[in-house]
Amino acid sequence: MSAPPGRTSEAAFPSEGTASGRKGVPIGSTTFAFPVRVYYEDTDAAGVVYYANYLKFMERARTEWLDAHGLPLAELERVHGVVFVVTRAEIDFRGAARLGDRLEATVAFEPVGRAQMVAHQSVRRGREVLVEGRVRLACLARDGWAPARVPPELARLMEASL
Repeated sequence: MSAPPGRTSEAAFPSEGTASGRKGVPIGSTTFAFPVRVYYEDTDAAGVVYYANYLKFMERARTEWLDAHGLPLAELERVHGVVFVVTRAEIDFRGAARLGDRLEATVAFEPVGRAQMVAHQSVRRGREVLVEGRVRLACLARDGWAPARVPPELARLMEASL
């Protein structure tokens, strides 16, 4: 992977307008951004995004990345018989989002083996990084839940982004 979290070049950031509701946009050659708007349900009693909801925003970005590359999760399960499970998540909180904020959840994937990958992710408000994370995922066979090879199309996409 060319840029770990927090090291994407300034030129790779989309303009402020990308969080306006577009489905998801690639930024740079390896990072994908998905727009997120903060709703009341995302906040705690103080009006700040509840910490666990950042994981949901990151999950959406991973799912949308797959879909944007023509590999929706349902198809990966149906055609290749695989599912993905999170085996580890490391998150650093740097700032807080509030009700009504327009954010972007980013993702860039790194293959780390035949049956694993790592998602380098962030949640940003404009150019401000609020949360950075590293999420390790395992590819498992839908039947039996044993480790399975990452489908070739997905492996090629991740290799191309290195």
